[in-house]
Amino acid sequence: MKISAINVYQVDLPLKEGRYSWSNGNFVEVFDSTVVEVETDEGLKGYAECCPLGSAYLPSFARGVRAGLEELSPQLIGRDPLNIGDINRIMDAALRGHPYAKAPIDIACWDLLGKATGQPLFTLLGGAAQDDIVLYRAISQEAPEVMASKIEGYASEGYTKFQLKVGGNANDDIERIRATRSVLRPSDLLVADSNTGWTRHEAARVVGAVAGLDVYIEQPCLTYEESLSIRRRTSLPFVLDEVIDGPNMLVRGIAEDAMDCINLKISKVGGLTRAKLMRDLCVAHGIPMTIEDTWGGDITTAAIAHLARSTPAEFTFSATDFNSYGTVDIADGAPKRVNGRMTAADRPGLGIEPIFDALGAPVASYT
Repeated sequence: MKISAINVYQVDLPLKEGRYSWSNGNFVEVFDSTVVEVETDEGLKGYAECCPLGSAYLPSFARGVRAGLEELSPQLIGRDPLNIGDINRIMDAALRGHPYAKAPIDIACWDLLGKATGQPLFTLLGGAAQDDIVLYRAISQEAPEVMASKIEGYASEGYTKFQLKVGGNANDDIERIRATRSVLRPSDLLVADSNTGWTRHEAARVVGAVAGLDVYIEQPCLTYEESLSIRRRTSLPFVLDEVIDGPNMLVRGIAEDAMDCINLKISKVGGLTRAKLMRDLCVAHGIPMTIEDTWGGDITTAAIAHLARSTPAEFTFSATDFNSYGTVDIADGAPKRVNGRMTAADRPGLGIEPIFDALGAPVASYT
């Protein structure tokens, strides 16, 4: 089997809530997502999606995905998509860095491998380790009382884990954490996610002020070193996200006891190949994960579900159903939330079929 063409689609994903806001005044109202179709000479097609969280979150942006695909695609035509290790070596040789641009190629090749072998991806990623996956709900940064009200609404939909977007003014964030924790049941989990937004002294102040509450602290500061400093000042459970950008940083974090959990974003680390490696390292060292991505629609949600379903439940802190945040369906067969949980389909590959009426014509094709 050989890659005969790579087709690239661009689709806008508006939000049901109108706006998603996080630290330092950042927000997105319409997400710019890229869908990739890898065609083969045997008629099979693999699909993937990559959707950065704007351009001020990680070193990634939507047009960068498509620019990276323009650079990579000519090197991949005629290659065997089922030899995923070789595909990744070719991409790494052709383009230094930019893992998010390589991720959709890697994921589409996994989709092809599943279709070629007649197996769902969760089987290829290690086998079914759980029937369905607990989801978290991200609560966009607003006034404390508004965020508390939204948590109550989402709790009625079956969510039991909530990621609170903080990383703004320290006084406001302390009130956000207190207000939201007060409306939750004792068994519900609350994560205060700063998204790198606090300086070290602000983070120290916040963790001190909420020390008596049942709350996780996530990625308080911009750098690993600053965040590790805060980790050493608090007994609250600690999550790292943005700074765990690959296997090397994960190994360092484990060795230095830098976190209790991580957020494992598939496109941030370059696709399912490296995400699986990092997942297996986390399981081996007893580190639970939120399995997710930067953002996306139906196809991203399917990839998340397959990786999560092949991960033991005790190490799946939570996962994300991004397709429930948006207003546009881009694939049939994608996972759907049921009472705060979702699962991955038993169909071959990702188990989805793109809705081409929603995707429109390709914005680029490489043969």
